[in-house]
Amino acid sequence: MDQEIDVSDLRFEPLGTHDRAAFSCGSEALDNYIKKQASQDVKKRAAVVYVASGDGETILGYYTLSQYSVQFDDIPSEIAKKFPRYPAVPATLLGRLARHSSTRGQGLGELLLLDALHRALNMSEQVASAAVVTDAKDQRAVEFYKRYEFLELPKTERRLFLPMASVASLFS
Repeated sequence: MDQEIDVSDLRFEPLGTHDRAAFSCGSEALDNYIKKQASQDVKKRAAVVYVASGDGETILGYYTLSQYSVQFDDIPSEIAKKFPRYPAVPATLLGRLARHSSTRGQGLGELLLLDALHRALNMSEQVASAAVVTDAKDQRAVEFYKRYEFLELPKTERRLFLPMASVASLFS
């Protein structure tokens, strides 16, 4: 049974005492992550996990953010010319993004992505980040990210890159 999302009640907040056991997106790896690994990553400061919830308990979706870097030579030349020529370009890693299967077709994936990009942009003013990077789990996910102007990095299959200037233009 699908769960109707009331966007006015939707909150994006750091993972806390939310009900992780009830989350199911249909991907075993993403389900297991939120149920078994996410709190450890938060404690060890390996990633920050943000959840979408309407009631402060139920997880309707989640994503993770962490620091990352991309080798300058991995960036396509037409994009690389816009960055300083350091060996590595500082970036924000959007490590995981998943929405509960009951919310399919309601735009929650887009809301999660936009919240993640907005946070990444805001954080880039505190700690330098020239882009957002993600590794799409399959071709369907690649197409999802490409709708938001993510570009594929040719040296790594399904790795996508969005310059922070492009993120800024989404919110201007």
